[in-house]
Amino acid sequence: MPPLYAGAHRTIGALLRTLWPTTVTGLENIPADTGAILCSNHHAIADQLFLGVNTPRHIAFWAKAEYFRAPGVRGNLTRRVVTGMGAIPVERAGGRAVLAAFDAAIPILRAGGLVAVFPEGTRSPDGRLYRGRTGAVRLAAQAGVPVVPVGIRGTDQVRPAGRRLPRRHPISLSFGPPIPVEVNSALDARRLTDDLIAAIQSLTAQEYVPAYAPRPA
Repeated sequence: MPPLYAGAHRTIGALLRTLWPTTVTGLENIPADTGAILCSNHHAIADQLFLGVNTPRHIAFWAKAEYFRAPGVRGNLTRRVVTGMGAIPVERAGGRAVLAAFDAAIPILRAGGLVAVFPEGTRSPDGRLYRGRTGAVRLAAQAGVPVVPVGIRGTDQVRPAGRRLPRRHPISLSFGPPIPVEVNSALDARRLTDDLIAAIQSLTAQEYVPAYAPRPA
């Protein structure tokens, strides 16, 4: 675990767990020393925080590529933070730029690391669980690692729409059994992604929507 990440894990983690009582189950389903992709539902930006501080191993999260090349004193500090946290740069241009970010995750996974992916592709606009995109499963297949379904509940109530300051609310995280991945066709990727979303739904009890979540305006 990178030193900066470890320090934040202890300090920020302790603070978050104190302010927001958190229940965590299924940690034994996270591989102890091999690679895996943690695939969670996505309510809020806070999902990354609570997933990170409640998982005992380092998780490589995605970060905007601009953070890695920001100019000036503030930019230098930002670069040090995202690099020290072991983040993966991702270009927002889409297309091949996004694929490059996935390519950057493969060595981390093959070396035994954890990477977090939200298969819905964006935050749920209404608390329901939307159809998954196949990128997480395809990445797992290329890296030769399983996907671990994760159900997060309560983060949508930390700072609901229209509220300026966060409020206390119980949080829960549930880790399901790893799902082995083998993709030989587009149909395999679609089927495994649907299975993954079903596993997440079993952990969250969310209503399922058989359509992709709309992107924020």
